[in-house]
Amino acid sequence: MGPLRENGELLFFPIKNEEEAIIFVNGKRLVLNDGLAHLTLLEYLRGLGLTGTKLGCGEGGCGACTVMLSCYNTVKQRTVHRAINACLAPLYSVEGMHVITVEGIGNQHQGLHPVQETLCNSHGSQCGFCTPGFVMSMYALLRSSKEPPSHEQIEESLAGNLCRCTGYRPILDAFRIFAKTDNTLYSYNASTNTSGDAKVICPSTGKPCDCGERVGNDSKDIGTSHPVYKPLSFSEVDGSFYGNRELIFPPELLSRKPHPLYLTGPRGMSWFRPLNLQDVLDLKSRFPDAKLVIGNTEVGIETRFKSIHYQVLIAATHVPELNILRVKEDGLEIGASVTLTELVDTLKQCIAQRDAHETSACSSFVEQLRWFAGIQIRNFASVGGNICTASPISDLNPLWMAARAQFNIIDCKGSVRTVFAREFFKGYRKVDLRHDEILLSVFLPFTRQGEYVKEFKQAHRRDDDIALVNAGMRVFLEQKDDAWSIVDASLVYGGVAPVSLSAVKTEVFLKGKPWTLQTLQGALQVLQHDIIIAENAPGGMVEFRQSLTRSFFFKFFLCISYNIQQKTQVLLGLPNSYKSAVDPYKRPSSKGVQSYECPLNGTAVGLPVVHLSAKLQVTGEAEYADDIPMPSNGLHAALVLSKKPHARIHSLDDSAAKAVPGFQGFFTAKDVPGGNDIGPTVNDEELFASELVTCVGQVIGIVVADTYENAKIASKMIQVEYEELPAVLCIRDALRAGSFHPNSERFLQEGDVDKCFSSGICYKIIDGEVQIGGQEHFYLEPNSTLIWTADGGNEVHMISSTQAPQKHQKYVSHVLGLPMNKVVCKTKRLGGGFGGKETRSAFIAAAAAVPCYLLRRPIRITLDRDIDMMITGQRHAFLGKYKVGFSQEGKILALDLEIYNNGGNSLDLSFSVLERAIFHSDNVYEIQNVRIKGNVCFTNLPSHTAFRGFGGPQGMLITENWIEHIARVLGKRPEEIREFNFQKEGYVLHYGQKLEQCRLQQVFNELKESCDFDTSRKEVDKFNSLNRWKKRGVAMVPTKFGISFTTKFMNQAGALVQVYTDGTVLLTHGGVEMGQGLHTKVAQIAASALGIPVNSIFISETSTDKVPNASPTAASASSDMYGAAVLDACEQIKSRMAPVAAKNRHTSFSELAQACHMERIDLSAHGFHATPDIGFDWRCGKGKPFNYFTFGAAFAEVEVDTLTGDFHLREVDIVMDLGNSLNPAIDIGQVEGAFIQGLGWCVLEEVKWGDPAHQYVRPGHLFTQGPGTYKLPTVNDIPLKFKVSLLKGAPNQRAIHSSKAVGEPPLFLASAAFFAIKDAILAARKETGHEGWFVLDSPATPERIRMACADEFTQPFADSKFRPKLSV
Repeated sequence: MGPLRENGELLFFPIKNEEEAIIFVNGKRLVLNDGLAHLTLLEYLRGLGLTGTKLGCGEGGCGACTVMLSCYNTVKQRTVHRAINACLAPLYSVEGMHVITVEGIGNQHQGLHPVQETLCNSHGSQCGFCTPGFVMSMYALLRSSKEPPSHEQIEESLAGNLCRCTGYRPILDAFRIFAKTDNTLYSYNASTNTSGDAKVICPSTGKPCDCGERVGNDSKDIGTSHPVYKPLSFSEVDGSFYGNRELIFPPELLSRKPHPLYLTGPRGMSWFRPLNLQDVLDLKSRFPDAKLVIGNTEVGIETRFKSIHYQVLIAATHVPELNILRVKEDGLEIGASVTLTELVDTLKQCIAQRDAHETSACSSFVEQLRWFAGIQIRNFASVGGNICTASPISDLNPLWMAARAQFNIIDCKGSVRTVFAREFFKGYRKVDLRHDEILLSVFLPFTRQGEYVKEFKQAHRRDDDIALVNAGMRVFLEQKDDAWSIVDASLVYGGVAPVSLSAVKTEVFLKGKPWTLQTLQGALQVLQHDIIIAENAPGGMVEFRQSLTRSFFFKFFLCISYNIQQKTQVLLGLPNSYKSAVDPYKRPSSKGVQSYECPLNGTAVGLPVVHLSAKLQVTGEAEYADDIPMPSNGLHAALVLSKKPHARIHSLDDSAAKAVPGFQGFFTAKDVPGGNDIGPTVNDEELFASELVTCVGQVIGIVVADTYENAKIASKMIQVEYEELPAVLCIRDALRAGSFHPNSERFLQEGDVDKCFSSGICYKIIDGEVQIGGQEHFYLEPNSTLIWTADGGNEVHMISSTQAPQKHQKYVSHVLGLPMNKVVCKTKRLGGGFGGKETRSAFIAAAAAVPCYLLRRPIRITLDRDIDMMITGQRHAFLGKYKVGFSQEGKILALDLEIYNNGGNSLDLSFSVLERAIFHSDNVYEIQNVRIKGNVCFTNLPSHTAFRGFGGPQGMLITENWIEHIARVLGKRPEEIREFNFQKEGYVLHYGQKLEQCRLQQVFNELKESCDFDTSRKEVDKFNSLNRWKKRGVAMVPTKFGISFTTKFMNQAGALVQVYTDGTVLLTHGGVEMGQGLHTKVAQIAASALGIPVNSIFISETSTDKVPNASPTAASASSDMYGAAVLDACEQIKSRMAPVAAKNRHTSFSELAQACHMERIDLSAHGFHATPDIGFDWRCGKGKPFNYFTFGAAFAEVEVDTLTGDFHLREVDIVMDLGNSLNPAIDIGQVEGAFIQGLGWCVLEEVKWGDPAHQYVRPGHLFTQGPGTYKLPTVNDIPLKFKVSLLKGAPNQRAIHSSKAVGEPPLFLASAAFFAIKDAILAARKETGHEGWFVLDSPATPERIRMACADEFTQPFADSKFRPKLSV
């Protein structure tokens, strides 16, 4: 660290040696060494061993890396606390600040913080990988709030955090206790009462409750060796309020003045932090290509995912001239370095303090920024950075342009020029800035009387999503008598061109025209030809985007017209039914209700016990594979992947890679010591491609180096020469080419379909096609393995994030040529799996095993999110072709069905997925004549694999589509057709299994009563009759899910139970804990069996050297199987202890265990369970593939904006038959989590491949490779009312303690939301005469919803039968 000189001339302020670059982390002062300019804050923190901060995506889209950043604001004279994404923040950008991570606010040893404790006790953590991020987002909100936050503020603060497990409801419930109604209720005096039976008053509701116990502060003495905590109070400087142990803002930083920085990084990288504008200009003069960074939200993405290397970065965060926020008489001056959060705060002040007519633009910016990224991004990203990035889908640039904003630009000589925002954007990512200029500030003028500015945006998802199309619109009106004329207008669109685009012809047309419906129609006609999107435009969805340009303008017209009508009583001829189209979306806080009983069995079974690892997870102490410390001689690995979907490899050249510092080797097929052929069912894959590649992302080799960054750089420098070959990229291509996996056809038949069709007994025979898109697992924890050799290479050990440790053991032993008894795989826990880590994680570990074994050095491989999504497979896309005959009453008489799934380039589990889809193709309906044919398509895409439901949801969704088709043809409600055809007790299914303990009708009846379906239907119909552009829909959907692996030998489980002399129990079984609560349930079973409390049971890890040959943790059957195996082992131990217990009276289990030990009784037992009476023979098409069935049903009500395709879930009601629940809290968490994951599959999450449907994507490449392009549900996508009930008094005789499996069955119930959306669309189509059956593909994204509504705004671009393109 020191001054930079060039040609002997001092370039930058000298930095004195005593002025160290420092950072405080959790109260500890640390010196930042030179040479670290390439590191992010996340990498630095994890390097310190603070692994509670997780790497989930690397692009600020998941929130797993959230930390709180505190700095002293000299202008406001107080400390500012903000949540930020550590994965994007450059390390040196937080110099002189205080970073608090999840470890800094509480831990098991010192006690949990109230935020951690309430989340733990509310069952708000399942897999736990996302949990520290949620904790820190909530913690930062509390530390930054003077007043208690509102429910809405809490939900908004969590919008930048993703959870794939919980469904969000328990997280929101946990944090609602901080939305206080009375501040005094949180003081110790108020919550302490001398009367023993007095209840604590809940600060949230103001009513008596027991939440005080959950959120009370830990009063233990933490000792003087720990960081200093501040008492409970609010401080302007520190912002402490919500605990008596908050880390104070370091006093050194209060008095420390910022100083200029010059620091370096590898590959000649320089990092500057000037303190005044002149120094910025001097640096820009010296380094014209230097990048100015504030939040690094764009540069961070470029460097991580686009491999762009910037030599010089200038941090403009500390320059006063660039941080101006000045309210003037005519507008607002905004410095380029001002963060978006600071901008919103100032805009809100202006709105509160100035006349309403002046702040129309201010209000539009506030509303647009409400949906701009997550709060972590807004806290760090700057106004100038967003502008100068010049993204064609920028949410703000159209508004700057429309609102007459001016940009002040300064050059290196200090000359300032002003450019109107409309003239600033010159082309794709090009702006009117020379190399020697920077953006100084923005001037946003206040609006005038009669001037209105309005924002618009439509994205895949409302929260934290980039726009598909957005707009900023302004009109300046002048009143003449009772009429209004247009003085000036500005319509600017984003997402329609390479640059934010003004509708110039429409603007010209509008000027001077009266503000009337006639002008509206004329403007729409001009606009149709003014904004034209090319057919092959990047991003696709051309028809949808074109229609949005018209819909937005129509909304703008309505908004201004109703505003005028309200203020002046001038009527413009608008019907009342139009008004809801422009009502602002104000989401009330969501509410959850859970209904269940707790039939206690023994000491623990049946109780809602908190997840065993919950405390570890909320404190960030829970270890995942990538958190395990790296051995000192360990190496990092990066895969070399194919860039072609189908090609012959001509040559490999690693000469450039060898020159990368730290490079240790490149390994390919020729280096594999054992077999290069792998596969979970058949060995149709290669570990490393030897001659041919059959998909983009296929592994060609692996590079190892001293750091992950060096390994990545080297992997990208491996040169591969290809000879390209023809590729099959979708199911329809495969059908045309006859491209199927060998021997993958399946056929089932019951009755005589052809005879039924030809006999004339069918009132109608219908046919159709159902397309179902895929789904990315998006487990928050990417695939990771740490592998090492022992005993001179004679043994291989690994820690892997896998659902199937035995498969890792098998793959590694095979590729290394070692016997399985010399390979051990251990798994502590997973940060989510959902089937994605059942088979597709094994080849990653096997690839790392090769250099590990050959070099005799530990290897770590952890996939980046984009690589993980690209190479590990997804839920199968399906195509179903049906032909159904039925009676006039709606009785199903015959079904002829063809189903195809997209298997990708290897068979993997696709055959078994197809089989389950065939089994579930009846869902819950009696069909006497059935013929089903299925086949697995071979395509040149990465192999698709298991995903929660395993083909069952796809089969059932096809069924529910033709059920609805029948209903529309007959003019009946789909619910009538469903219930009329329900299967009943004793019914023999189309594969020969007799239905037993069928509680379908009972479940459906309870749901109808719970949701009051008939009333809901009438209320929705009434709403639809009163509203033209908003429509509501309802649906009730049932499900029946078979429980068992359909491959018989996999239905077995082992466990090892060991009792120690102190009465504690160590339990090991073959199942893997991945958030589903398996370990917790198994511990409850053991505790009840042995008559001891759950806290006497410990489960350390899953390991192949403890329980051999374990089946993958999948198929929802793990609690059944491993619970039974554990019970078997416990019963063995109990039977051995019984004689000793009979001899003497023992006061405790520990005393009994000690006595048994003295009697030389074996206190260790291996338990085993094999599911009885199951098996299926495909040769005859008959058998009993399932042990039993889990039944459920769901009701959903939605509201759709027919002009944009936007929707929200108003209500969801679910009833599940789960027998006697082992743990109702965990089971309800599984139901809610599965539903929200299913909601993503049905309506939000669209996978896009480079296939014939998406020609703007390179062939075979995955377009949706991260949270930026692939949209999971967020906290604001859950139902406003979310009720889950477990059927009471319904024991299951076929599983342990009369319970039922829960993991997969509820997922399909999310299709109720899909069909409710379809119901709402039907109401919209009736308005334009398009009645009856129509096709809606899944997922029902805003594009599909909007285009299906088929009105005058879509008509110029597509007809009423238009089906948007879908990757299948």
